[in-house]
Amino acid sequence: MKKILIFGCLMILTHISFAQQTNAEKEVNEAVSKLLRLMVNPDSVKLDQLLLNNLSYGHSSGKIQSKQEFMHSLLSGESDFLDDIIIGDPKTIVQGNTALVRHKLMAQTNDKGVKGSVNLYILLIWSKEKSGWKLLGRQAVKVP
Repeated sequence: MKKILIFGCLMILTHISFAQQTNAEKEVNEAVSKLLRLMVNPDSVKLDQLLLNNLSYGHSSGKIQSKQEFMHSLLSGESDFLDDIIIGDPKTIVQGNTALVRHKLMAQTNDKGVKGSVNLYILLIWSKEKSGWKLLGRQAVKVP
């Protein structure tokens, strides 16, 4: 009887743990969606709320931007996504207050008035703060 009770408690704890992880992954994925929408339709207040002050935003060219530089590039039109950004093969890993998200990103751009397209692999690093998940880092590499 004692073994059955212990086994039952372990099963309940395992279920609760998986439910929390699934909920955390859902919250992170919602933050990713919000970021993608803001990259197409930038809003300074919403971007400021979603990005950490010490953001490190890496491009596939090797260029690294701070939070202020990244926001400026979106808000000024220097970096301009024309339509919805399409992501593929997303994978989200949550470990405590940190989350890693990998996905493929495809989009049409109009950077500095030059139309183009991007096809990249992305790694996003998110941090769980009191006010929700915030972007800490991003690195892109070109799809070979």
